[in-house]
Amino acid sequence: MKEVTTGTASADGPLSAEELHRLDSYWRAANYLSVGQIYLLDNPLLREPLTAAHIKPRLLGHWGTTPGLNFIYAHLNRVIKARDLDMIYIAGPGHGGPALVANTYLEGSYGEIYPDISADAEGMKKLFRQFSFPGGISSHCAPEVPGSIHEGGELGYSLAHAFGAVFDNPDLIACCVVGDGEAETGPLATAWHSNKFLNPASDGAVLPILHLNGYKIANPTLLARIGRDELEQLFNGYGYQPYFVEGTDPHIMHQLMAATVDAATDAIAAIQREARAAGAGAVQRPRWPVIILRSPKGWTGPKTVDGLASEDSWRSHQVPFADMSEQTDHIGLLERWLRSYRPEELFDAGGALAPELAALAPAGNRRMGANPHANGGLLLRELRLPDYRTYAVAVTQPGAVLGEATRVMGNYLRDVMERNLAAANFRVMGPDETASNRLDALYEVTDKTWLADTLDADEHLAPTGRVMEMLSEHTCQGWLEGYLLTGRHGFFSCYEAFIHIVDSMFNQHAKWLKVSQEIPWRRPLASLNYLLTSHVWRQQHNGFSHQDPGFIDHVVNKKADIVRVYLPPDANTLLCVTDTCLRSRDFINVVVAGKQPQLQWLDMDAAVKHCSAGIGIWEWASNDQGGEPDVVLAAAGDVPTLEVLAAVGLLRRQVPDLKIRVINVVDLMTLQPREEHPHGLSDRDFDTLFTTDKPIIFAYHGYPWLIHRLTYRRTNHHNLHVRGYKEEGSTTTPFDMAVRNDLDRFHLVADVIDRVPALGYQAAYTRQWIRDKLIEHGHYIRAHGEDMPEILNWRWEG
Repeated sequence: MKEVTTGTASADGPLSAEELHRLDSYWRAANYLSVGQIYLLDNPLLREPLTAAHIKPRLLGHWGTTPGLNFIYAHLNRVIKARDLDMIYIAGPGHGGPALVANTYLEGSYGEIYPDISADAEGMKKLFRQFSFPGGISSHCAPEVPGSIHEGGELGYSLAHAFGAVFDNPDLIACCVVGDGEAETGPLATAWHSNKFLNPASDGAVLPILHLNGYKIANPTLLARIGRDELEQLFNGYGYQPYFVEGTDPHIMHQLMAATVDAATDAIAAIQREARAAGAGAVQRPRWPVIILRSPKGWTGPKTVDGLASEDSWRSHQVPFADMSEQTDHIGLLERWLRSYRPEELFDAGGALAPELAALAPAGNRRMGANPHANGGLLLRELRLPDYRTYAVAVTQPGAVLGEATRVMGNYLRDVMERNLAAANFRVMGPDETASNRLDALYEVTDKTWLADTLDADEHLAPTGRVMEMLSEHTCQGWLEGYLLTGRHGFFSCYEAFIHIVDSMFNQHAKWLKVSQEIPWRRPLASLNYLLTSHVWRQQHNGFSHQDPGFIDHVVNKKADIVRVYLPPDANTLLCVTDTCLRSRDFINVVVAGKQPQLQWLDMDAAVKHCSAGIGIWEWASNDQGGEPDVVLAAAGDVPTLEVLAAVGLLRRQVPDLKIRVINVVDLMTLQPREEHPHGLSDRDFDTLFTTDKPIIFAYHGYPWLIHRLTYRRTNHHNLHVRGYKEEGSTTTPFDMAVRNDLDRFHLVADVIDRVPALGYQAAYTRQWIRDKLIEHGHYIRAHGEDMPEILNWRWEG
């Protein structure tokens, strides 16, 4: 255990008396600005007695974590300046916005981006007024805050973001403050294991600071209520070297923190020196430092409010006291609190920070609010991409050859990886599924990142690997988000049913991108790309638990300028879509594609044209040329496409005079009106494709009601009938999965019969034939354990 004894006198620490005084004054300034943001509308420097008119009518924000965040920021400024470090600050505790805004204001980076928030009394008034105020800024470390890549309300993701930020960033240190409430979340608990993936020779470093202030909103926190020995053992078990800083006296705590931050950064430098001398392929996993800071919640705030404990209590978690209009004694309490920081010593008559305090902050891009890694688009370099057309499956006629779409994609990603090895700006991540998802061609050019122990029987594990696997979707996504937000590229593959584990993370990243696009100084980032495979229609062997296509529904709730959803029906369309995703910026791209052998439909030229439009008539499968169709059969997804085409083949034999139009949808967003999504079809183009009065049978990969939701405003919506997944599935055959959900070719033919009035009574025999085939199917699979030969061996006979 590394520590500085809590009771050490201040004179014994690394700070001189003058350094200690200035550092403490800087911290007081940040605390003053933080309280002012929560409470004040006016009178920012208390140049007159405080009145109710100076106070916000609605008090919003969180004080409890803020003084600790300010304390850490001040000490990081010191070590950055002393050692010329390249460092970013990730504030994990929720609602830490006042601290980060205050500190970036003090260092000058805030005013450079927002000149209206000037370093004077007028600017300070605006700084205070805007916080958690209509037309102002969030209480979190939102995208508007310079230096931020993590919004504090995203409880649990901070540490994974920090590690993602430093992969392939050898000079960067990400200081990640982990709140003790946040530390109770599942994502955070798994993220501690990221140290088994960090290569000190080629990556940067994460300095985690676990901030134990004891309480959440109304309850104690677990890690603050276990013994110090147990806490030390926990972090030793995680593979870290813990350093403890504990106490309440600010002067003693400053000395302790200064000594500890020096020790931790010394340890990081020593680890990196040794590893870089040995070389990236020869490194051994080190014990990285972690600082455990125990300080009072709401530190330096009121000790009591209305006779009840406030500092070092859950009562200081949010706004320590309110009711300012009715409780006039609270106005006096607030004024005494603000004056306890002695603002007259910190700011000059005009409201500017005293020069000797301003000099404590680093300069230029060394300021954490100005570090370009926290505005990753500034550092983003284009990927070197091969020509995806050269990976095409040779399709001489539709439906005549089998292929594994994601295996073909894997060959393409292999060469993307190889072309960008020197730049070290591309990684593929996923929870133990790269090979399962048929992307194992990547292992021809790289291994899986691994710095834990290895055995002789292990395959494709290396400290220098660039495929990252950990059986935690949370951690994989957090790594990728941190990697993207600091200016790199990546892909995340996952089983479709389990991507829901990161629903909340997807939400937060989508919100971050949406806001970032509205901020002129935020530069575009590489898109977050999901490949969802092992999907619902080919999970019959794993059963019901592995069947859920609902992530798409979740995605399309987000703003249209952020999300894209692709359902390529075969390998060549998947190649087109993958290239599009890797070239895109500021999107979340969701690609759903099967990994099992499937019939291939389009040659590469046709695939390029189809994907460019996102939707289109497959003329080779249609027979309505030169007239009107009797029915439109549409598909979105690989299995729905197969079943639609098989249904068309049956209809041609059973009802040869029926005029059928076949439409395939690759880009799901084309179904929305153009006014709602930039990829959407105009009403005129939609009506041209789907007609204004003919029945439409739509076979869809996911839950049927999403198609209705996307098209409800279209002219012919009343004639639209959608088949898709309806929560029916078990351990069965692939085709039976479609039958159980009425998506199979036989049910689709029955739907056509039911909805084309012209067929009339002549279809009675066809309907009876369908009934008999479904009965035959049920008996066959129970007798033989596989689908009927006519299903297994079906080919398109155009």
